[in-house]
Amino acid sequence: MHLTIMVIKASIIGATGYAGAELVRLLSAHPQVELVGLTTQSYAGRAFWEVYPHLYGYVDLVCEEQDLPALVDRSDVIFTALPHGHAMAVAREVIGGGKALVDLGADFRLRDPVVYQDWYKVEHTAAELLPQAVYGLPEIHRENIRGARLVANPGCYPTSVILALAPLLKEGLVETGSIIIDSKSGASGAGRGLSLNTHYCEVNESIKAYGVTVHRHTPEIEQELSALAGEKVLVSFTPHLTPMIRGILSTIYARLTRLKSTEEILTLYREFYRQEKFVRVLPAGMLPATKMVAGSNHCDIGLVVDRRTGRVVIISAIDNLIKGAAGQAVQNMNIMFGLAEDTGLYGPGVYP
Repeated sequence: MHLTIMVIKASIIGATGYAGAELVRLLSAHPQVELVGLTTQSYAGRAFWEVYPHLYGYVDLVCEEQDLPALVDRSDVIFTALPHGHAMAVAREVIGGGKALVDLGADFRLRDPVVYQDWYKVEHTAAELLPQAVYGLPEIHRENIRGARLVANPGCYPTSVILALAPLLKEGLVETGSIIIDSKSGASGAGRGLSLNTHYCEVNESIKAYGVTVHRHTPEIEQELSALAGEKVLVSFTPHLTPMIRGILSTIYARLTRLKSTEEILTLYREFYRQEKFVRVLPAGMLPATKMVAGSNHCDIGLVVDRRTGRVVIISAIDNLIKGAAGQAVQNMNIMFGLAEDTGLYGPGVYP
């Protein structure tokens, strides 16, 4: 059953991080949303446009310290853009107050609290809410999102990977033990906090792998791919930090169970995503680039079959802050409240 409200009152906890700021930008222009609260630990008492001057004249709200009961009382939906471990107590109060929550962090993405604790090294203190949490990838879980009050917004890397592999796994066309994922992300994926690893002199004119075999998005990717395949899927996942601000490009290699042509597999993808507004399956010979999706909620997918090796190479591109975070969160909110899915999100990105 849809939540039906003409004007949705929305608040954002953690509004001054990069993902939070993109949420502010998108929701401030959403025709059926009124922003009623923006919380922050670092900038309380300051106008939001002082923190993000590009929103001067568009957002007049003042950043505030978190007063959760008051925030829940005046909001229809709350977005949490917080580090892992910090959304659990918030979720308990939001759901207990009969309101909706879209969590952009990791706290409700994994169905098994033991797996969460193993990878994040934090006790899951709201495990009783996990059964009602819906993994918020609309192209895969739309019907469950419609009736949800707690949506776990997917990670940016998993979004690019799951959408790229879903049609093949659903049809049993790839060997589930053969998947290798090489992903590259812009520096904004690391957040706004100061870190030597994202210092200009460390990132510029360099590219490096990190989190090799131990990146925390791995169990999220495997959980969703296993559900699509109907069997356990293990992947080799290596992320890289690149000297760009935003964007994710994932190049995925998998061995085909039955040899098919590039055009045959592209036809499968076009059929699988034929009604999806935000997934663009590119024509043969055209491959995605991060600049093609920057500033948009699109995921672009291209692929090539390597007949010599029997593998398919799938390439996907998203804007990590939009389809990989804030845009997907708005897409989920639209579904939860019975709005057209592309409300406030329609249109291409910016170029160059």
